[in-house]
Amino acid sequence: MSDSTKLAHSLIRQLIEVGVSDFVMSPGSRNAPFSIALSQAANKQLINLHVKLDERGAAFFALGISKAINNYVAVICTSGTAAANFLPAALESVHGVNKLLIITADRPARLRRTGANQTTDQIDMFQSIKTHDIASDTNIKSYLTGSPVHLNIQFDEPLISSAEEDWLSGIKITPINFANKIKGKLKVSTGVLVVGHDRAGYTKSEVIDFASKLNWPVIAEDPLSFPNSVAHASIFLADQKISQQLKPKQVISIGRTTLSRSINSFIVSINESVVIDPRIKNIDSRREAKILLSELPDEIISDATNSEVWNKASNIAAKELENLPWSEQKVITKICEQLADGSAVFIGSSRPVRDIEAFVHPRSGIEVFANRGLAGIDGNISTIFGIAEKFDSTTAILGDLTFLHDISALANSPKLNIRIFVIDNNGGGIFSTLPQSNADNFEQIFGTPHNLDLLKITDGFGVSSSRVSNLDELNQLISKPIIGLSVVIVSVPSRSENAKNLKEIFQRVSKAVRIGINLA
Repeated sequence: MSDSTKLAHSLIRQLIEVGVSDFVMSPGSRNAPFSIALSQAANKQLINLHVKLDERGAAFFALGISKAINNYVAVICTSGTAAANFLPAALESVHGVNKLLIITADRPARLRRTGANQTTDQIDMFQSIKTHDIASDTNIKSYLTGSPVHLNIQFDEPLISSAEEDWLSGIKITPINFANKIKGKLKVSTGVLVVGHDRAGYTKSEVIDFASKLNWPVIAEDPLSFPNSVAHASIFLADQKISQQLKPKQVISIGRTTLSRSINSFIVSINESVVIDPRIKNIDSRREAKILLSELPDEIISDATNSEVWNKASNIAAKELENLPWSEQKVITKICEQLADGSAVFIGSSRPVRDIEAFVHPRSGIEVFANRGLAGIDGNISTIFGIAEKFDSTTAILGDLTFLHDISALANSPKLNIRIFVIDNNGGGIFSTLPQSNADNFEQIFGTPHNLDLLKITDGFGVSSSRVSNLDELNQLISKPIIGLSVVIVSVPSRSENAKNLKEIFQRVSKAVRIGINLA
């Protein structure tokens, strides 16, 4: 039996025994020892094996599974540019506190820098992820600490062996416990709690328990996970007078702050701030606050903060938002209202994640995901497919450019119950709401209209698709159960019209809230 085959057997067996159950693989030659070993393990139903043609999509697919199960998921490829294609998902996993196990096959070290085919320097090629360069059998359990990991495996010829070995017998699985560290004591007075979308890696229940002990108003970037959070805060806090009136003595931020400029400005305006995030140790080491904590305290001493004015402002804003016209915001709120309990929802980067924070009423009963580590629009469809592996029903909301960016994922789509809503405003809608909206040649360099029929493109991949362009059509579609993979193209008003409507909505809410809390 070849040394490469023996090494592959040892590493895969070790991973199975520590509880790694999902392996994502892209076809290649140098990773053949892994491919054959994984196939054998899958045949014995010891692992779930997923084969993806495109390495970039494979890595995001693995990332999606990792998000869903909060455990390591291995993604494996051959050498050279195949490995480099893992970089976007690798960076997202670092900044998003996800357990991604990157395994790259490599030539032996003696062939590096010799001009050997498909050979480059793969050591430390993923920013902030340490590479373990492995040429012989080793104990890899110690490498799995809860952070993303890169194993670079030197496989020498011969890569495959005809010799047989019962290398999978007697496996005993003992999963590693990656429970979050929750300890310490925090003493504060009165204030407001801000929870970022990824919650710094803490579970919903852990954050909810902390919030209940704190007894402060909660502003959540993800209101779909925190039913008692203050709705629409990012809208009414955009008004400086309201923001000043509601300004508390202290603020605690769990995880990264939101994408909302109004919330970020509100946080900065508060003199006494506390940040709770494990990433301050090594990733976000330059974050500033009066108190920086890398662990969520389990003991809280605080004074209860009166939520009455916050709730009043929230209720007034909700009243003003009841009769939104057909728009991106109306579409997103309607979808989120009717998500089935127990299902998953993935929120695309850019405009959708902002609209959910601002417009959706808080609720519970669903699992919410987003690529908020670096908030890129790449790999979103692949991530959705990975998440959907672990849920009976999955819904996603994406912008049209986000959809097109990962459109190749549809060529290798799973047979799962997934409904993807694509907000089609023919381009980069977010830029129409940012300062660059007045830039010269805006459409070419920011708006980037695609001028494509997304329905025809989706049909070309053999994926079921439909189009809706009004509320009645949307309601009719939402009422149908999610069976198989389908894509819904949602035609909405133009990007410029959406920006104009948003401005008017913010002004209307601001006026109403000012009057309601006696600031007019």
